[in-house]
Amino acid sequence: MPLNQPTWTAERIELLKNRFEAGLSCREIANDIGVSRNAVIGKLSRLNLTREKPPGAPRPPRKDSAKGARSKSMPRLQYQLLRKLYSEPQLLADHEPISNDACCSLQELSEARCRWPIGNPGARDFRFCGIRPVESLPYCLGHTRLAYRPGSRQRAARA
Repeated sequence: MPLNQPTWTAERIELLKNRFEAGLSCREIANDIGVSRNAVIGKLSRLNLTREKPPGAPRPPRKDSAKGARSKSMPRLQYQLLRKLYSEPQLLADHEPISNDACCSLQELSEARCRWPIGNPGARDFRFCGIRPVESLPYCLGHTRLAYRPGSRQRAARA
């Protein structure tokens, strides 16, 4: 169809209405008329044509029931863990230096070692902290306190 002609001619609108009343889906109507599905949906909306469900018709079952009960999201679990961590007395003061005795290279890094980077990547002396991390977190206690700082007003309001 040339660009200067309207998409919705009287003939197309009649086809739309007939196919809609026949119960065809928007995709089927769009294929018959030669327009996009969204164009059909928009035109039906502008013409105030809707398929009303009979009152009292049952709703289709939700599909997420197959997944079962969902566990809490990771950010919420992490928030609870950090809240517990900060509610305990501080074992390491914020101003005390963190020991760098167990530094390791990228090849030596594992989940059993703190992943806090020390130095600039690409430099010869670049390494990772390597101290035993806090359970289920990537950093040791000292670096966890640096990475996850409390005190945000929004975080405090959610508690």
